[in-house]
Amino acid sequence: MELVVFVVAALGFFALIMVSIALHEVGHLVPAKLFGVKVTQYFTGFGRTLWSTRRGETEYGVKAIPLGGFVRMVGMFPPRPDGTLRSSSSGLFSSLADSAREAEYEQVTPADDGRLFYQKPVWQKLVIMAGGPVMNLLLAFLILLGVTGLYGVVRPQLTVAAVSECVLAVGEQRACTDADPTTPAKKMGLLPGDRIISFNGVVLHSWEQLSELIRDNGAAPATVVVERGGQPLPLPPVATTVTGVVDEWNPSRTVEAGFLGVSPSYERVRGGPVTVLSDMAEMTALSLHALARFPVSVYTTAADLVTGADRDPNGPISIVGASRTAGDVATTPMLTAGEKVSTWFTLLGSVNLFVALFNFVPLLPLDGGHIAGALWEGLRRWLARVRGRRDPGHVDTARLLPVAYLVGGFIAVSGVVLILADLIDPIRLFG
Repeated sequence: MELVVFVVAALGFFALIMVSIALHEVGHLVPAKLFGVKVTQYFTGFGRTLWSTRRGETEYGVKAIPLGGFVRMVGMFPPRPDGTLRSSSSGLFSSLADSAREAEYEQVTPADDGRLFYQKPVWQKLVIMAGGPVMNLLLAFLILLGVTGLYGVVRPQLTVAAVSECVLAVGEQRACTDADPTTPAKKMGLLPGDRIISFNGVVLHSWEQLSELIRDNGAAPATVVVERGGQPLPLPPVATTVTGVVDEWNPSRTVEAGFLGVSPSYERVRGGPVTVLSDMAEMTALSLHALARFPVSVYTTAADLVTGADRDPNGPISIVGASRTAGDVATTPMLTAGEKVSTWFTLLGSVNLFVALFNFVPLLPLDGGHIAGALWEGLRRWLARVRGRRDPGHVDTARLLPVAYLVGGFIAVSGVVLILADLIDPIRLFG
């Protein structure tokens, strides 16, 4: 029975990710049609066509490899400034751009004039290309709002759950000895059940705020006021100690920072749209740091796979890995039924948020590359108007195809590496 639940949860998660990707493409399709761009294809998946139907000028369908989707808009690449499709240059990059341009214009007829993507105003290009990732942002917001509003999210509170007796290295679990230094929290007399109300005179509103103050305090003296027995109680000032703590931006690293030696209590708290937007802002910051490390993380994952080293539990995963994790969530005995459902949907919302941020990366063939091209075109034209110069014309995104091929190749290789790693050495949240 457990295997059935795992398979259903994993496949269901995978199916909803495919629905999210299909809706991502709808985010491109709808504004493109509203603005009169000629759209010839809307497909989910890649490779061989499994099913398709034509409605007007657009073919809608499903392809065999369910790892993405696309909307084909005609006229993504403008002709050369002289109106031709091919230059006299025989260079590799020029040939790539010209070949793509010629292939594009095999579908263009005289009746399409004014309906080509490159001919549209900059603001319409931005709306069309941002529509996909914005759709994923909206999905992430609605999913996380459902979890936060209906069930709640477990959050750390300012009430102390435990006080560490001694300072140990990160991840070290053993009994304290006389040789181990006593924690500052123990020295100042903090007790389980105390509610910390200020740190060095700063009134506290969240555990995250307190954690940041402690980290930044280094080895300086700390004055803590707690609420004990319903009354405020200033504790004797004690210097925090500097030790290795988990890096808040990269959980795989440790950094030197201030340490007090207390653990928070946790409480499930419901919230509304403002709370969800705040959570998404924090998740976005963490995701952006993860994106910056992505190439190195993929290389490390590949190296660990080849050498047989233990995989980084905080490293990147593929959609296959995310689906396996969803199956693990559904079958673990460590969570209640309600916690399983909320965690499952939180994972789905997090994946949608990451898909949106990934697509905003300003490199072709990602949506962000086209957005960057449209912004550059608008800036060039504005500067020309301000300086009284002639219109510089459309930005020739075809010239960036070598970059698009490199980025696309890297994404494809990364996908293969991560899928293999998720099949051979999957990351497990529950041991």
